[in-house]
Amino acid sequence: MTVIPTAATPHPAPVITHAEEDHPAYLWRDGHILPWAEANVHASSLGWSTMAAVFEGIKAYANPHTGAQWGWQFAEHYQRFAQSMRLQRMRPEFTPLELADISRELLRANGHTGDTYIRPLAWLSDVTWFTDGESSRTSIVIITEPFSSHLRTGRTVKSCISTWIRVGDNQLSPRVKCISNYQNSRLALIEAKRNGFDQPILLNQAGKVTEGPASCLFLVRDGVMITPSLTSGVLESITRTALIRLCREELGLTVQERDVDRTELYVADEIFFCGTGAEMLPVSSIDHFQVGDGGVGPLTSRLEKVFHDVVRGIHPGYSNWRTPVSHA
Repeated sequence: MTVIPTAATPHPAPVITHAEEDHPAYLWRDGHILPWAEANVHASSLGWSTMAAVFEGIKAYANPHTGAQWGWQFAEHYQRFAQSMRLQRMRPEFTPLELADISRELLRANGHTGDTYIRPLAWLSDVTWFTDGESSRTSIVIITEPFSSHLRTGRTVKSCISTWIRVGDNQLSPRVKCISNYQNSRLALIEAKRNGFDQPILLNQAGKVTEGPASCLFLVRDGVMITPSLTSGVLESITRTALIRLCREELGLTVQERDVDRTELYVADEIFFCGTGAEMLPVSSIDHFQVGDGGVGPLTSRLEKVFHDVVRGIHPGYSNWRTPVSHA
């Protein structure tokens, strides 16, 4: 039986969890930095309104030697955020440049000095039922939180080919970083975890390799770096684009963007996932086929070091990818 609280039956005291205690002091929403507890959204504005919601995952990294904190590719991420909003027919009131500046301000307000995740989300805030939503306002919220990087930790994952097919551009476009699209990855991840794997890899309708859940994919064969093409059904990954450039300019590697067969993964010398969340995540086995020696491959290790040093400002190059947040 459901008990409706009255004056005689007051609400029980809320249980404060460790996760709730760890939230930042502030978040940003629609033009204002707000205390965490005051950033409320009415329940009726959720549900249908979030079908079209788009988001980004952005990181800031700290330099362990100087203490300086650098925003990683803020401009590129907020340009993609704007592209996702455009494709959802949203009308944001803030430009990518303004949102990048806001993110720096929020990082400072929350006192973040180490490695930090920045999570922008845009949704149709006037929509409470199924509709095209084009007359709705677009609300944006940005949340920050610390994270622990696994770059250069030697971490690897076991992967598998998912039975779920990757969505295509004429279904739910992978080009849009939309909450609805990520149900596809979520189902694949649930399946993989239940079958004893860490991460799935999805194929497209043509049976070609696309990506993992919220991460793109690279493989190495005979010293050549290979990644599925953008037209195969992958997100236009900012990390993927950066790694392609680093492979060519820093390691002198040949990089191929092309179709990849499932069985080509089984004979690859090295495989790794990449993305803002994944950073660089080597694959030790796929469908119980060991990849290389089962550890971090030599080219993956070299590229990971370069990537680690660039994002933290240890490598002096590629300064246009880094936004200064704070300097020690």
